[in-house]
Amino acid sequence: MEKIIGLIDAPFTPFYENGEVNYEPIEAYAKMLAKNGLKGVFINGSSGEGYMLTEEERMKLAERWIEVAPEGFKVIVHVGSCCVKASKMLAEHAQKIGAWGIGAMAPPFPKIGRIEELVKYCEEIAAGAPELPFYYYHIPAFNGAFLPMTALLEAVDGRIPNFAGIKYTYESIYEYNQCRLYKNGKYDMLHGQDETILPSLAMGGAQGGIGGTTNYNGINLVGIIDAWKAGDIEKARELQNFSQEVINVICHYRGNIVGGKRIMKLIGLDLGKNRTPFQNMTDEEEQRMKAELEAIHFFDRCNKF
Repeated sequence: MEKIIGLIDAPFTPFYENGEVNYEPIEAYAKMLAKNGLKGVFINGSSGEGYMLTEEERMKLAERWIEVAPEGFKVIVHVGSCCVKASKMLAEHAQKIGAWGIGAMAPPFPKIGRIEELVKYCEEIAAGAPELPFYYYHIPAFNGAFLPMTALLEAVDGRIPNFAGIKYTYESIYEYNQCRLYKNGKYDMLHGQDETILPSLAMGGAQGGIGGTTNYNGINLVGIIDAWKAGDIEKARELQNFSQEVINVICHYRGNIVGGKRIMKLIGLDLGKNRTPFQNMTDEEEQRMKAELEAIHFFDRCNKF
């Protein structure tokens, strides 16, 4: 299977003030991401509040992203759900409409605590789109699935034909590297933590990744990879440190899904508020966050339209 080179964005889902999905900004959104060096999108995941969308909304979002995607821009659809039948249906739909690939995280309920449970879950979903690469989205902080990923690769090998790899959003660069080394790099290991791109390049040999802060800071995160490839370690280090400064700011405002989504408004693309039960930012918080971002000269370096 083709391996992803470069960074894929995990976009936010736009909402109107009344909480309904707003499909209108997606075309401009896709063009902006491509302009700033992103290679595609992983939609309806955690950044996109995927578990808080109806199945119909998720399908319509997938259709819209595929409709407006620039040439060569990959659209990967997160199809994970607490109902495996729904996940398989979403996978079938993604294949039908021409998605590049699909992915799924472990469900938040019931919690998966054994490798065989996780393999069976992935197997049923992947079977819904046998022609598309399937990625397991490893983000145990969200669902409690703290399972060894090397064991997952061993278990799916030869069992799930379209298993492409893992979106690895966890702190263990050691385990990430061990997964990357499995059978001389058989599976695509997509780095999932924007705060540690540089060490994953240095130790883990990362080639691709999926991020959330790439929505507004993608130009700097892409720059880390470009500087690394060019052998400019000092520039790569400065870009990584700056990217961590940005993350430090959003951590003051309930993280990327809440604070990061509001940054999109500040750079010129208002995607609306978050769905309940997220606690949205107040206008006062927005002004404080803007001041913190100005203090690190973020708006001189952020994604541009």
